[in-house]
Amino acid sequence: MTTVEFQRLPGNDDLPLPAYASAGAAGFDLRAATNLTIAPGGFALVPTGFAVAVPAGFELQVRPRSGLALKFGVTVLNTPGTVDSDYRGEVAVCLINHGSAAFAIVRGDRIAQAVIAAAPQVTLVEVATLGATERGSGGFGSTGTK
Repeated sequence: MTTVEFQRLPGNDDLPLPAYASAGAAGFDLRAATNLTIAPGGFALVPTGFAVAVPAGFELQVRPRSGLALKFGVTVLNTPGTVDSDYRGEVAVCLINHGSAAFAIVRGDRIAQAVIAAAPQVTLVEVATLGATERGSGGFGSTGTK
């Protein structure tokens, strides 16, 4: 099993360590380290109170919580957000309020979920042509609408 180290930043002793909510959860919860309100149509960068050491060859993906999206229209603006393996600063979540009412965040609220995913670096090369596929260069919607 891969280990991921979290560093609690000063002033955040009251916040629980990020954790999985159930035995089968793919993502673990990230919590707010501050109180704030996001106006309808507004967005904010919400600190979590932790820094993380993502192992080389992996990334931490920051994803929305489905309940916040469904109930309040609040989601992660840059979904999924990526925390690279060489970043050691505080993890923060960029939330946007698509809802019609202001959304209050209280310190300790679960605001997003995070997934550790493989992210290998590959060799990037330029070629004169690419191998053919059945789809070819068909873009958005080229495989049908249903």
